[in-house]
Formats: sequence, C-alpha cells, structure tokens
Amino acid sequence: MAQGVQDPEADLGKARRVVALATAVGNFTEWFDFAIYGFLAATLGRLFFPGVSPAASLLASLAVFGVAFFMRPLGGLVLGAMGDRRGRRALLTLSIGLMGLSTTLIGVLPTYAEAGVLAPILLVLLRCLQGFSAGAEWTGSAAFLVEHTPTNRRGRFASVVSATAALATAFGGLLVLALELSLTPEQMLSWGWRVPFLVAVPLTLVGTWIRLRIDETPVFQRLVQAGAVSTAPVRRAGRDVRAIALTFAFSSVQGLGFYYLATYVISFLTATVKLPQSRALVLVAIGLLVYAALCPVAGALSDRVGRRRVNLAGGAGLAIVSVPAFALMGTGTAAGVVGGMVLFSVFQSMVSVTTVCMLVELFPAQTRSTSSAIGFNLGLALIGGPGPLIAAAIAAGTGSSTLPALYMVVVAVLGTVALARWLPETVGRGLDADAAVAAGSTR
Repeated sequence: MAQGVQDPEADLGKARRVVALATAVGNFTEWFDFAIYGFLAATLGRLFFPGVSPAASLLASLAVFGVAFFMRPLGGLVLGAMGDRRGRRALLTLSIGLMGLSTTLIGVLPTYAEAGVLAPILLVLLRCLQGFSAGAEWTGSAAFLVEHTPTNRRGRFASVVSATAALATAFGGLLVLALELSLTPEQMLSWGWRVPFLVAVPLTLVGTWIRLRIDETPVFQRLVQAGAVSTAPVRRAGRDVRAIALTFAFSSVQGLGFYYLATYVISFLTATVKLPQSRALVLVAIGLLVYAALCPVAGALSDRVGRRRVNLAGGAGLAIVSVPAFALMGTGTAAGVVGGMVLFSVFQSMVSVTTVCMLVELFPAQTRSTSSAIGFNLGLALIGGPGPLIAAAIAAGTGSSTLPALYMVVVAVLGTVALARWLPETVGRGLDADAAVAAGSTR
C-alpha cells in the first residue's frame, strides 16, 4: 500500500481494540468495586455486626452482600431501558459513576462502634446502590463490546468481559493481602479496611473518562438512523419472554459459579478450611488469574463449535466437578486449593464467555439492553447472588468442606437440563433490528 494511504481494515481493527480496552477498563473498575466487599466480609462483619460469634457476623456480612443482588433486577430494568433509548455508552457511563460513588461512600462510613445501628443500615443502603449499578454493567458491557465485534470473533472479544471481572477480583484480593501484611490487626480494623473502597475514586475517574471518549456502537447508530429506537423498551420486552427465560437459566449457572470463585472461596478457605487470610488470598488470586487466562480459550472455542455446545459442556462439567473441586480445596494445600479452582474454572469459563455472547445474540437490537438485563439479573438475584450465603450456611451447619458444593451441583444440573432442551444455537446471528431473532428459532 502506498505511503500515506490509510488502510480501512487496519483502522477498523484499531477502533475495535480501543473499544475492547474501554470495555476492559470500565468493567475492571466496576467489578473491583463490587468484589472487594467479599474479600473484606469477615472484617466488615466484626465492624458492622459486632456482639455475636465470628460465624454469625460473617453470615450477616455475607447476607448484606446478597442483598445487593435483589437490587440488580431494578437497576437492570431502569438502566437497561436507558441503554435501549439513549445508547449503550450512556448506560455504561452512568453505571460506572453510580458504582464509584457508592463504593467510595462505603469507604467513609462510620462503624457500629461510632454510629450504632445506623452504621449497618447505611451499609445495606450503599450495597443496594452498588447492586442497582451492577444490574446493567455486565449486560451493558456485553452489548457494547459484541455490537462492535466481527461475527466470527465475538467469543474471543466477549471473553474480555469475563476475564476482566476475574482480574479485578484478583487485584482486589491482592490489595487486601498487601494491607493485611503491612498493617497490624488493629490498624486494619481502624482504617486499613477503608483503603480498597477509596481506591474506587481514581479508578472511577479513569473509567468514566475512557467511556466518554468512545463511539456509540454501530448497531445502535443504525437504529437511530432508521428511526427504530424503541421509546418503550420495557413494554416491548414482553415479546422476549422465551429468550428472557433462557437467559435466566444460563445466567443462574454462570452467576453462581462466578460468585463461588470470586466471593465464597475466600470465606470457605478461612472459615471452613482454617487457612490464614494471607495464604488464602494468594491462592484465590492465583486461581482467578488462571480462570481469566482460560476465558479467551473458551471464547475462541465457542466461535469455532458454537455457543450451545460450549455452554452445555460447561454446565455439565460444573455439575460433575464441583464436589471434587471443593474436596481438593478442602485439603488446604497450595496444590489442592489451586488445583480445585482450576478444575472449577475450566468449565466456569465456558459458561461465562458464552453467557456474554448469548446476552447479545438472543435479543433484537431495540430491546437488547432491557431484556437481557431482566433475565440476567433475575438469575443472579434469585440463584447466583445468595450462593455465598447459602454455601457458608451449609458449611457452618455441617462442618463439611464438600457439601457447600451441592448447591452448585443442583443449579448446574437443573439449568443444563433445561438449556439442553430449549437453548438454540446463536453463533453467527445478525445483531441489527431486522436480523436478530429472539429465541424462538432452533439450530
């Protein structure tokens, strides 16, 4: 090509990489903010729910973690509808701003010793605001990224959403570890626990700045040009009932598996296996990094053989390996913990990346943000979000290191059986308003 002549394909590839970077940075920020609560659950239990046993305070803290999930459907409905009316970029910019604000405010909350019962009330309210924000982030990121992506590479690009969520969680764990190692227990309880929440300030500013500088997706731009943007996406979402039901099924499996890895495992290792906090955090971070590395592999596989096959294989795998994985982690050895997390992660990555793709491919463009958010967040609110609390309760009640996995097994079996019957193949589907077909078609 002659010097000075632009290569349209090169420019397009560069634009897609910028979109992937913007999605990665924003998604990293959002899930770092959301996940650090889980790593500090035991500390927060002591500060905001004192006067009971350590096990009871941990359960109370995890219950607050779960409360946020019941706000996710509302956030998904409100912000998802905004994404269908105003655009995917507007949704993601507001989402990251709300998450950053709520996380920062948690970092400056008074504790129970300073404010009495007002302290846990404020904590619950801010976790609800976090849940409201998170209700649109995953589905919004999925739509934004995949609508920018070539048809034959959607799985590989979609893996950015899954991988950065894991990387953010690992980073949160390592930050908490650094604080645990550099501060005394008294300093950690006094002010050290606030630091990870206050890190949200610079992360949110950077993430918001990047998201404001990127273009709207080509799919939404074509909707605007055609005058086809829906003014009532919530009402029109009623046409997507079948696809919403399928989304509920695969999101329940995906969400529960992710929060087992990202939140429950650290509590499991410290409360049930009795590992020191510092050791547990290192091992969990290693496991999450391996999971993040597996996500692009799962995405590429789904591009090659289809979403349906990869998702069903992942769900069936979780049903089979969850108990052995927790048995390995229950040994408390480094090899056992990391090996158990890797075994779990192989199949979780398959479920997670295909979920990102199908959140986009199952729905028509006019209602994509709204309808996908409804199904996804109902699955997380009713099934995935309560998972850490249910698993911790099983472990506390039985003292077993393997029985907490049974909840994952049951959900994976039920979800995979339903999906095997009704989930269509979505790879290769068009994403424009006249091309995307809801889930009424078959393979």
